[in-house]
Amino acid sequence: MIKERFCREYIAEIERLEKSIAELEETIIELKTQLRMKSEEATSLAIENRNLRYKLEKLEKRYNQLIELLKKMKIPFIIIDEENFEEDQENI
Repeated sequence: MIKERFCREYIAEIERLEKSIAELEETIIELKTQLRMKSEEATSLAIENRNLRYKLEKLEKRYNQLIELLKKMKIPFIIIDEENFEEDQENI
């Protein structure tokens, strides 16, 4: 009788532990999936960032080439720094 009672308790504990292990395995699978998705997102953002930096460099190069061309042609022009223009106007 005591032996059967101990066995039932051990069996119940083993079943509880097996359920816990199964839940932990599911959680691990979900976390791995989330990690993979975040990794793919980070890679995608890094690629997009690299592309945008390349486009910015090309635009800056074109801008500088245009300025140089205008200077060589001796065409009068005024360059306005748009970021500081409003601040400068307020200070006047």
